[in-house]
Amino acid sequence: MHFGSDKGGRTAAVLLSLVQSCRSFGVEPWAYLRDVLERVSTHPASRIAELLPDAWKTARSP
Repeated sequence: MHFGSDKGGRTAAVLLSLVQSCRSFGVEPWAYLRDVLERVSTHPASRIAELLPDAWKTARSP
């Protein structure tokens, strides 16, 4: 694939990795990203692991 620049390639790699991680845990990527971006500025750094896709899904499971 050609992304136009090294920076574009790195950005694409991060986003594709995020999407694949979500899919492997059965999480809808856009819902996850939207929620995490809304909460990340107020979420305690000591509990950052709660925002990973596997923990995020578990916290939202009924």
